[in-house]
Amino acid sequence: MHTQLKEWRAKRGVSLRQLAALSGIHHMSLYKLEAGKLDPQLSTLLKLCAALDITLNQLVGVAKAPRRGGKSHGTDQTEG
Repeated sequence: MHTQLKEWRAKRGVSLRQLAALSGIHHMSLYKLEAGKLDPQLSTLLKLCAALDITLNQLVGVAKAPRRGGKSHGTDQTEG
């Protein structure tokens, strides 16, 4: 899972070790999260959000749902 952790940590001016102390998450786990080598649990994400004072959407981003309908789905309503 890709997060914006590194970007938010930089915006807040917090080191990995500082964030580890603020969040209660080991600094090596934070390193692996930033590198994309570890998929976090929801509880971990929530701890990071609290420590960085951001929302979950800000941390993980909001994926846009695919659009439904239209020609690619065979449901377009064109007259003809």
